[in-house]
Amino acid sequence: MIVKLLHDKGLRSEHANTIACLTIGLSVASWVTSMKVEPAGIDRADRWGIFIATWPATWFGLGQALARYESADEPHGDM
Repeated sequence: MIVKLLHDKGLRSEHANTIACLTIGLSVASWVTSMKVEPAGIDRADRWGIFIATWPATWFGLGQALARYESADEPHGDM
């Protein structure tokens, strides 16, 4: 249901996989930035990077579901 709805709204497997890759970079960037900005002794930098690092798995999973939906949606010619 959700995969069909997202596909109908225009989200494709390539989009979900691209977002997943971008969130990996965002996780590293937020961790590095937070390490430089946070005062010593505050552990928020690690927690923020780890929080964002949980997102790629969701987006890769959604990309897989969309890819299956798209391949089932394609007409298969008789050989």
